[in-house]
Amino acid sequence: MALIDIRLSDMEGTQLLTEMKETIPKMRKIIVTGYPDLQNAIASVQKGADYYITKPTKMDELVRVVREQLKKQREEEQYAEKKVAEFIETRLRENPL
Repeated sequence: MALIDIRLSDMEGTQLLTEMKETIPKMRKIIVTGYPDLQNAIASVQKGADYYITKPTKMDELVRVVREQLKKQREEEQYAEKKVAEFIETRLRENPL
């Protein structure tokens, strides 16, 4: 899980999203910004943000979003594990050892 500000000291948050998408694509990424606008939101989603939230943010809202994103990540991991297990089972049935 990564909480990324749209404006960072050394780069734009959208640039970091692009780099993270290439290196750690399964990590959930939430953009947090005090400078909300439609262009930032669109660019963030296109570059891999899983959620876009504006500041100031109430802590309970941020916690809710983080929990929701972690739940989605777990569900995706479980789905992937299930698909791998199904693939292995199918291969073993087709080509027993």
